[in-house]
Amino acid sequence: MNDHYGIGGTEVRPDASEAMADISQNRTLFAEKLTPQAPVKPVVVEGLTSVEGVFQHYSPTVQVDFQDAAGQTVVETLAFHHLGDFGVKGMTAQSDFLRDLSAEKEQYLKIMQQLQTNKILQAALADPAARKAMLATIQCLLQELQPR
Repeated sequence: MNDHYGIGGTEVRPDASEAMADISQNRTLFAEKLTPQAPVKPVVVEGLTSVEGVFQHYSPTVQVDFQDAAGQTVVETLAFHHLGDFGVKGMTAQSDFLRDLSAEKEQYLKIMQQLQTNKILQAALADPAARKAMLATIQCLLQELQPR
């Protein structure tokens, strides 16, 4: 019998599995401090029996620096009230910058879909004269949309 013993004489069985699942290969785990300052000395907090209780007690927040298309830094503070706040939807819901990016992405996807499926638009883009007229029309529309 090939027994292995850990610290304190506890038997370590290599075939035993933990209740935690491995992170799948197509996922990324980010681990970061979610409060701006570390405590001076650790404090034992008792009575926290749920994840929601931990979030409520610690109220984790993080300040994030985003960079826009012009290279300007946009600073936002993200707060985490439950595990859903760590997902794309949770972060996007509380960030004006991410909401704007998401809306822009949706618009680009709609334009791409039109370019792929709209036969009349494809024909207009294939004809140099029609493409030039279409570009002139779009530029006129942009000028009308500019604030005066």
